Amino acid sequence: MNDVDVVVVGAGSAGLAAARTLRDAGLSFTVLEAMNRIGGRAWTSSEHFGVPFDIGCAWLHAADRNPYFPEAQAAGWTLHHHDMNVDHLYFNRRMASPEEVEEMKAADARLFELLAAHEVKEGGDDRLGYLLAKGSATRAAATFAGPMDFGADEDEISIRDFQAAADLDPNYFTKEGFGALVARFGADVPVELGTPVERIEWDVPGVRCVTKRGTLRAKAVIVTASPAVLAFEETPFPPALPDPHSGAFFDLPMGMLAKLPIEVRGTRLGLSPFDDLLVERMARHDIYFLCFPFDLDLMVGFVGGDFAWEMSAAGEEAGVDFVVDRLVDIFGAEVRKHVGRAMMTRWGAERYIRGAYAVARPGRSAARAALMQPVAEKIFFAGEHLAGPLIQTCGGARLSGEAVARQVAAHLAAK
Repeated sequence: MNDVDVVVVGAGSAGLAAARTLRDAGLSFTVLEAMNRIGGRAWTSSEHFGVPFDIGCAWLHAADRNPYFPEAQAAGWTLHHHDMNVDHLYFNRRMASPEEVEEMKAADARLFELLAAHEVKEGGDDRLGYLLAKGSATRAAATFAGPMDFGADEDEISIRDFQAAADLDPNYFTKEGFGALVARFGADVPVELGTPVERIEWDVPGVRCVTKRGTLRAKAVIVTASPAVLAFEETPFPPALPDPHSGAFFDLPMGMLAKLPIEVRGTRLGLSPFDDLLVERMARHDIYFLCFPFDLDLMVGFVGGDFAWEMSAAGEEAGVDFVVDRLVDIFGAEVRKHVGRAMMTRWGAERYIRGAYAVARPGRSAARAALMQPVAEKIFFAGEHLAGPLIQTCGGARLSGEAVARQVAAHLAAK
């Protein structure tokens, strides 16, 4: 491997964006990707259902600020604005009354009023669940605020972190796949696939990135791996990083959102394309369905938070059975005749990702700011976990990668 100006670790949205920005700045770089494809958590596959399906991120959030949105338009992607309001609400097998649906919407609105007005005092309770209790919100509102939005249960989410996140409307869904759009964005970026970085040495001039294929020397490194991968020390940093940085890996654990798409053929169950259906159950065993997107024969189930981790551990067969049973609870045993192919996403089991997206622990929201500080002006971090108000989004990851690459370029130019 040849020495370069900058090594980029990871070829997800942030890494690809960083590489393109470095190239525009006239810097030499190498992108090292542990997996055998680019895109990271943006991955569209037609393997399971014969049509493009996003195994990872699917919504183009904050389309008015998302750099991928105008590119999707220019490419002729099929786009649908999705307001993500609950159209159908069930409590176990029982359909909610119109009054209960309105109660849920009022509770959701009340939560955001409380968030706007609330200030977490030093030593105060920073758990989102504290506000939910104070606002007397229904569990349905709590489900969207926690597991289905942040990928964590409400007692594991920092109020400060939640307040810092932007409203992501307008949200768009794409038929051709968000992962395919990211792959298109990075198609001309040279990437060394299947090349995990075994360690990053920084007690030398510049940095040394050690891989099984050799050692690569550079003036700086941009690390876009998830905090969970770094916390597991898949890529150690000898000598040890400063405590604020290494602590941040643990203070930004990965939330979980698992998808369970089920093929339902020959019926639409009285539902319309893109209807949102929420089933509230006991012990947070809740499930949300995106119904028949683009009129495809798919009911896409989502489970989040601790239950998603439990489901991932139980395995795909158990997950699919759970989803089909919930559809039978609501629509009757005849549904089973219409069920075809199914699958479950398992990002927690992916060694080089280990979850859906980063969620700051209560009282630890400052970890994001700590990790945005470079180490010795040669180790820089980027990704969805460092995307400012667009945290937890693919578009935010891209903007983070671009911003950090510009920072690196400016630093190297000033030397």
